[in-house]
Parts: sequence; C-alpha cells; structure tokens
Amino acid sequence: MSASFFTFFALMVENPALTVSVLLTLAVLVVNGWTDAPNAIAGAVVTGALSFRRAVALAAVCNFLGVLCVTAVYPSVVETIYSIAAFGGGPRAASLALCAAMGAVVLWAAAAWWWGIPTSESHALAAGLSGAALALEGSLGCIRWQRWGAVLLGLVLSVAAGLWAGRQTERLTRRWPLSPKLFRLCQIPGAAGTAFFHGAQDGQKFIGVFLLGSALAQGRQETQILRVPLWLMVLCAAAMAAGTALGGRRIIDTVCREMVSLGPREGFSADLAGILCLLAVRPLAKKYVNAKAQPTNADRIIGAQAQVTEDIDNIQGKGAVTIGGVVWTARSEDGQPISAGSLVRILRIEGVKVFVEMSKEEAVCH
Repeated sequence: MSASFFTFFALMVENPALTVSVLLTLAVLVVNGWTDAPNAIAGAVVTGALSFRRAVALAAVCNFLGVLCVTAVYPSVVETIYSIAAFGGGPRAASLALCAAMGAVVLWAAAAWWWGIPTSESHALAAGLSGAALALEGSLGCIRWQRWGAVLLGLVLSVAAGLWAGRQTERLTRRWPLSPKLFRLCQIPGAAGTAFFHGAQDGQKFIGVFLLGSALAQGRQETQILRVPLWLMVLCAAAMAAGTALGGRRIIDTVCREMVSLGPREGFSADLAGILCLLAVRPLAKKYVNAKAQPTNADRIIGAQAQVTEDIDNIQGKGAVTIGGVVWTARSEDGQPISAGSLVRILRIEGVKVFVEMSKEEAVCH
C-alpha cells in the first residue's frame, strides 16, 4: 500500500476525521522529539561532552537521517504498528477511533514531559490503537497478537538487555587507558548513533499511523505495506527534528542527574550498550516474532464462495456472509455496496472480518 501526497491530501479534504488524526499524529511526533530524543543525548550533555544546543542539533540531524535511511530499506516497525489491530465500523467510525487513539497518546506524552518522566510513546501508541480498535469491534479477535509479541518483546529486552549490556560495557571500558577528555570525545559519536536509531525506530511508528489513517479513510486495511512514500518519511523526520530542537532539559535532568550519576566513561558505556542492544534485538525479533505465520483453519475459507446474508456497506459499517453455516462479518474489498443474496468470493481475513468481492458469475448478471 502506498499513497502519493496529492492522493493523501484529497483524502484529508474529504474526511475531516483523517485531517484531525494527521494533526494529532504530527503533534505526537513533535512531542516525541522533545521527550524521547533527549534520552539519546542526555549522557553527552551531563558530562560536558556537548553543550545542550549542540547536542540538540546533533540529535535532530541524526533522528532525521535515521527515519529516512532505515525506513527506506527495512520498514518492519511501520508494518508492526500499521497492522497491530483490525479496525471495523466503516471509514467514518474507524477514522474517529484513530483520532481518539492519537488524542490519548498526545495527552499522555504531554503529561509525561510536564512531570519529567522518561516515557515511551511506542507502547502508548500500540495500546491506544488496540484500545480504539477493541472499542469498535467489541472483541479481542481484532487484536493481532503476533504484532503485540514484538511490542512486548521490545519492552522486556530494552530493560533487561540494556541493564546487562550497560554493566558489561562499563567493565570493558574500565580497562581502556583513556582520559576523561577522550571519553568525552567518544561520547559524541555514541550520542549520534543512539539518536540515529531512535529516529529509525520512532519515526517508523508514526509513518505506520499515517498509512493506517489513509487506509481506514478508504474503508480498507491491507495486512502488509508494499511501499512507504518518500514524502511521508521526510514529513515524519522533519516533525521529529522540530520537536528535538525544542529541547528537553527536564528529561535530561531526570535520566542523568536524578536516576543515575554519570561520568564521561560511564556515559560512553551507556551509549555503546544502547547501540549494541538495538543491533542485537533486530535479528532476534525477526527470528522469533516476525516469522511467517502458519495457516489456520480459518485461512482455508480464503478463495471460497459465500452468500451475503446482510447488505454489505463499508460506509455504514455493516454486512455479513455465511460460509459453511458460519456467519462472518463482511466488508467489500473495493468499497462498493453488495446486496443480500449475492454470491461473493472471500479474499482475506482481518481479525473477525472477511473481505469479499462479487463472484464472477454474479458480476456478469449485474
């Protein structure tokens, strides 16, 4: 799935709810830039390796490059957020639910910044999207638990692996015959690398939200993203860089003055440990979480013929088909209404819904 800038803008004009969700997503990106990005440069600022202004400029540039470079070659995080839950209820209801999810994330991110809490918009975003989809569907079947596995694995590993790696790298660097001044110089590329990976991770999450909003406004949600448009990568990177430029002294004070006490060597060790953890987690997640899903019994109905038992109308969020005596909630793949009694073919399954198209015999009759 992909969309040109003009196609996306046209959808925003036609769908006010999509416009609101886009503005809220941009707001979260900016807030993310001034709450999460300072974590990457906190050590360098506290130890005096970089002044606050120079550190912010470095983080803004590296965040920007992280979004552009990594998303272009490996948009896995985009796909995780994009497909973490299946939204129903028609384009209008789904777009409104997306607005509610992003509004909740904005409020939480702003509150965390105000109280100086180093927080993760990533997990707030995943939870907000899942909660909004659950409110529409009323069933846990809309949650894609395999995608949530990746989110929860990241939550556990970021704490456990980070703690272990930080301890080991500190022991390693203790043997290096470097002066505090040289360790401060080493902190600069360390902070740059951490900021780069921050952009690569967090920028992709919000690209997924933009693409999700576009799909929901059209009454569909593919299970895979084919291509991320360049204009969207630039937009998300710029918004995050702008947020970083606003600064984040409260977060820096919390991370490196109140939680721990860091010297130049410890600061460099922390940056190095963070980068190594990010590099190590990717292949692990790819192997155990993003492995190819095994077909289920439900998958066997894909391609089968079914009869419409309730008029299918994506806009009104209604429709049902009967397959082998079992009633499924149904939506039209191309968005066109299908009347009850028609014969359709099952194309795919999303959560508790099937997406269908008019069978060839039925299409000829019409």
